[in-house]
Amino acid sequence: MKKFPCFARKPVDVFNRSSTKLSCLQQSFRGLFSSLFYFLAFQVSPFWNQLGYFITVSLLGYMALKVSKPKTTSFMPSDVDVFFTSVSASTVSSMSAVEMEVFSNTQLVIMTVLMLVGGEIFTSMLGLQFVRSKYTRKANRENKAHLASIDYKSPNSKISFDQIELGLVTLPQAQNEQPCSNLEKGIEASCDEDLKYHSIKCLGYVVLFYLLVVHVVGSALIVFYLNLVPSAREVLKNKGLRILTFSVFTVVSTFSNCGFIPTNENMVVFKKNSGLLLILIPQILLGNTLFAPCLRFVIWVLVKITRRVEFNYMLKNSREISYDHLLPGLYSCLLAITVFGFILVQFLLLCFMEWNSEDLAGLNAYQKIVGMLFQTANSRHSGESIFDLSVISPAVLVLFVLMM
Repeated sequence: MKKFPCFARKPVDVFNRSSTKLSCLQQSFRGLFSSLFYFLAFQVSPFWNQLGYFITVSLLGYMALKVSKPKTTSFMPSDVDVFFTSVSASTVSSMSAVEMEVFSNTQLVIMTVLMLVGGEIFTSMLGLQFVRSKYTRKANRENKAHLASIDYKSPNSKISFDQIELGLVTLPQAQNEQPCSNLEKGIEASCDEDLKYHSIKCLGYVVLFYLLVVHVVGSALIVFYLNLVPSAREVLKNKGLRILTFSVFTVVSTFSNCGFIPTNENMVVFKKNSGLLLILIPQILLGNTLFAPCLRFVIWVLVKITRRVEFNYMLKNSREISYDHLLPGLYSCLLAITVFGFILVQFLLLCFMEWNSEDLAGLNAYQKIVGMLFQTANSRHSGESIFDLSVISPAVLVLFVLMM
């Protein structure tokens, strides 16, 4: 009977050793990841970081697209075509050597992820994390150097700073003035650096919140519209596309200004569905030229609601945050005015030149206005189209080129 405790103790010892090894392995991986992150953040140029990022994402996307099967087995895209599609999706350039309806639902989901992680706003959010890490390390180094330079002892005596605080001895004002001044400067600089660090951290959360809200609301609206309008739902049914996949894919592509649509005809098959076009127009602008004004407006609203000092710091010190999309108030207003001005000018010219074109035959006045507004917003941004560009007039093509 005395031997049984020994047998019972052995599994416990094995379990403890295994847990210790797993903990050590976890710490090793964490340290390796941390070292790699700091090497990329502080030793490598941002250009090479971005180039490596897009190459890595493109290769992973290529492998995922290659492993997954296309919709039909009668046509298999070549390796070059698949890799080209992966690069085009991750760099949001919307160039494709394969018809979009060839891709299966799984491949469309993979392309959605590629467009999301390759979008300008998502990559800028990742850049904020590098800025925050660089700033933290620089601030800590400067604060340590500044505080280390402060002499808490009198130069002409052996009286310590602790004795002065306890009131055991006193020093002349001239002798005590410089250390206190340095100490106050060090504390003030440390508080300012800490506020800037937390502001950059909060800004990252704001951008993430903006990204999620726009995508979730946009996808939900398209799902609701497709379930409500039989004509649009019938198009997807005939092409074998799922409503949820189409909705998320289209919103991500439109917001990131990629321009991919899961149909071979792009948005031409939906030119009579004005409601769908009206849902996509804000997505086009919110993900591109109006992102900076909208971001500043969101931060202003958060200041009014939360009264947090970090948001107020962002508005008053936008240049010091080191985020290119956070513009000063005047520049944000001018940018918004410029965007809407270009859209208005292009819309009027497009209506004047293409109102009676063959490509818009069969549409009523309302559908023509919405369609031209959609086309106008896309010419400078995502590149989605309800027109057959091969049949429109050369003057309109020149207009599109100028606006691009």
